[in-house]
Amino acid sequence: MYLDLFKLRELPFRLSPDPEFLYLSKNHARAKAYMESTIWFTDGFVVITGEIGSGKTTLIETFLKELDQDVVVAQINQTQVSALEFLQTLLVQFGFQPFKMKKAEILATLNQFLIEQYASNRKVLVIVDEAQNLSPKVLEEVRMLSGVETTKDKVLRIILAGQPELNQKLDAPELVQLVQRVRLRFHLSALTREDMEGYVRHRLEVAGAEGREIFQPDTFDKIYRYTGGTPRLINTLCDTAMMAAFSADRDVVTLEDVDAAIAELQWVEFSQRPNSAALHLREGVEETEDEDAGPRRVVAGAAPAPRKAAPTVGRIVVSTETGDVAEVPLKVGRMVIGRTADNDLQIDSRFVSRHHCQVVSTADLSVIEDLNSTNGIFLNQKKIRRHVLIDGDIIELGTHRLRYVEERTGGAGSGGIDTLPGAQETALLE
Repeated sequence: MYLDLFKLRELPFRLSPDPEFLYLSKNHARAKAYMESTIWFTDGFVVITGEIGSGKTTLIETFLKELDQDVVVAQINQTQVSALEFLQTLLVQFGFQPFKMKKAEILATLNQFLIEQYASNRKVLVIVDEAQNLSPKVLEEVRMLSGVETTKDKVLRIILAGQPELNQKLDAPELVQLVQRVRLRFHLSALTREDMEGYVRHRLEVAGAEGREIFQPDTFDKIYRYTGGTPRLINTLCDTAMMAAFSADRDVVTLEDVDAAIAELQWVEFSQRPNSAALHLREGVEETEDEDAGPRRVVAGAAPAPRKAAPTVGRIVVSTETGDVAEVPLKVGRMVIGRTADNDLQIDSRFVSRHHCQVVSTADLSVIEDLNSTNGIFLNQKKIRRHVLIDGDIIELGTHRLRYVEERTGGAGSGGIDTLPGAQETALLE
């Protein structure tokens, strides 16, 4: 192979989902953050979709590798199964031998296992990859399992990952109860032109490039034109181009080598491929639940379908000792605040955790909630976990202050954690 010629330790463009090679674009980082949120909450499903080859499986493997030891995981990849086979597979993942059990015994065993793990302070997470293949009956079983709970919490965390058809399946009328429990839906889009170049350089660096320019700069535009920013296609084209350079005894990949690879693969430009237009339209899609209008989609670079614009229900004004530094509008939905760039509101401070807190807004009120941050959130110098925001409230995050400005007509006039009814609290987080 070409490793010696390019002075690399390992193949940089293998198609296997190796977490060591994960490149976190902005969208990949956000999808990973949403997966991580399942560890904080047990209040609903997280659904991650993406086109074939968009990096979903690599993202899942990286997420699993970073989990703490108190998380018990069942990872299911074979999804063309019956409801009974799915439940059996789940029990096998948890160490049982359920093949002679009847369904009632399987369900009882699962329920008992989940309750025991909760009592032992362990979190149970189920990740289903290729979930678009699940039948409606299996999805209904998953929904029923998600309802296992103690007097305080639900005990099962669930991530469904799959191709875009998963969204279409979830939107079917017979699955309306399941969709009501979906807390976050995110579509993992293709890489941008800039991210694609960063992706190629990153994988080469992990493989041992040590800063050497292995792909000439003029190759990247053509690579993007023929791959559309899809990671699996990038890997295939780049690996073939390196083989072409190896055949010509060159230790740098030139435009001529990329052209030779395209000819060998018999590819057309990505824009001419079937369904490529749909891929570009989904770039940057994020879906959140809007009580009044249903699922809301924001599509970067494409005109959204005509619909009533979501009203601004309030504002968060961020300040430090030197004065106001930012102002962010609040709409119905969820806004996550933290130190890293994948948050909705980034506060780059050593006193702020990666994902520090969130503000969840409905048409009636907004609630701020701590996300198990290191330093906590404070109101009137009192540490709080969850609080219904009132106009003028000032929440302290380290050296930063968040001032809440109410903009609803007749908005919540009184707040505090004691005024949040249990049923309404549940609705906020579903």
